[in-house]
Amino acid sequence: MERFLSTWLVSSVALAVAAWLLGDNMAIGDSGATTFGRILGILGVGLVFTIINAFIAPIVKALSIPFIIITLGLALLVINALLLLLTEAITDAFDLSFMINGFGWAVVASIVISISQTVVGSLFASRR
Repeated sequence: MERFLSTWLVSSVALAVAAWLLGDNMAIGDSGATTFGRILGILGVGLVFTIINAFIAPIVKALSIPFIIITLGLALLVINALLLLLTEAITDAFDLSFMINGFGWAVVASIVISISQTVVGSLFASRR
């Protein structure tokens, strides 16, 4: 349970960093919301993103191993971007405000999120 909570927190922070860096091309939460409301929005989107990465991503990546090998790993960028767009679709169904401006920005966001998760995850691991 502790691992899930730490993954959720790290993913939420990484999503917030990506939204901050990408500006108008990726947004989490309503711009008019209070700080507490924005934090709840980020945690909600982070929860959906963590669940997708825990259950759906391993299946998709396992089925895509031949394409990942042929493209020398570049297919992972496409897979991660599609999983991010799936997160956007699911959060819309739950009335959470999360928006990405198209597939190209989803690829950029997935790169930023991966780097942010690595940095934030290493910071949390060093404090243990």
